[in-house]
Amino acid sequence: MEEGRQINVGVLGATGTVGQRFVTLLSAHPWFVIHKLGASPRSAGKTYREACSWKQATAMPAGVKGMVVQECKAEHFADCAIVFSGLDADAAGDIETAFRAAELAVFSNAKNYRRDPNVPLIVPFVNPGHLAIIPQQQALHSPPLHKGFIVTNANCSTTGIVIPLAALERAFGPLELLLVTTMQAISGAGYPGVSSLDILDNIVPHIGGEEEKIEWETLKILGGLTETETEGGGGLKAFDMHARHPLRVSAACNRVPVIDGHTECVSVRFARRPPPSPQQVREALAAFTPDAKALGCPSAPRYTITVHEEPDRPQPRLDRGYQDGAGVSVGRVRQCPVLDIKFVVLSNNVSIGAATSSIINAELAVLKGVVPA
Repeated sequence: MEEGRQINVGVLGATGTVGQRFVTLLSAHPWFVIHKLGASPRSAGKTYREACSWKQATAMPAGVKGMVVQECKAEHFADCAIVFSGLDADAAGDIETAFRAAELAVFSNAKNYRRDPNVPLIVPFVNPGHLAIIPQQQALHSPPLHKGFIVTNANCSTTGIVIPLAALERAFGPLELLLVTTMQAISGAGYPGVSSLDILDNIVPHIGGEEEKIEWETLKILGGLTETETEGGGGLKAFDMHARHPLRVSAACNRVPVIDGHTECVSVRFARRPPPSPQQVREALAAFTPDAKALGCPSAPRYTITVHEEPDRPQPRLDRGYQDGAGVSVGRVRQCPVLDIKFVVLSNNVSIGAATSSIINAELAVLKGVVPA
């Protein structure tokens, strides 16, 4: 990207908790400049300070306080090169479709289009190559698009585990089995989230749809791209890379009384025999360097995976803020008596699990020329 060049961006759902995190991160971004803020009709026409009940630990950035909030209509964002969507799923579908049709590049945190085979589901440290699906998405639109598209990031609980899984597959080949038990922070439920009477002094062993998301999103993200034959010709498709070594995933998800930071206990079995030792796994995780870092994405952390040697780490309160929550922490790497290796992962669900992923996805798109710089 040309040095000193700045790119106008918009934020949809800017008054919500994910939108606020977008605003916080983008306000200090070296490339992206917040040009428009969008929210519901009841917020439109107010200044951001008037419309927003600020819930972030840091102060509202001065540069956005006086910005007038727009309704989430594409015509208000026509001069934005990129739009970040922090919209709730019940509103995101139609709005994001309209923005794409208006030739806007949409990077979404919502779940609505994650299952669409022509929409990339990208964890930026794992599968940036899936951006190659975008021309197909544009060509299949009626009428065909030139600049508009949708890219989604993954569910926050999926994001935390696929990063170390990708590091292991890069070093040791395909995985065959994955068992994961999550302990998910209450911020993952949004605001106002889980009732205090439900979560204090308690663990809730069910989060609607969460286990299913982990089980299918993991396959799409860790998969590659394959040529497919259709009636109208060939195309690309995100697919399970484990065609010869099918990966089976079983997830159990729990809500726990932690504000931020998802902790996940993982056990894996490798297709290759014999499997790597715990020390080999630690070394591979610590050495993992994804394309986002190599290409120079400004929001990519120095260390994608931090490996802890202490027997009682990672912990949400101690480790969720490291590198502003942009990497993941892994600890307790050891042999599994049932599968091969087990370990604990901590990810900041409101950073790398949400807004930070979308922002790095957009940085990758700029660096790869998907979005003109």
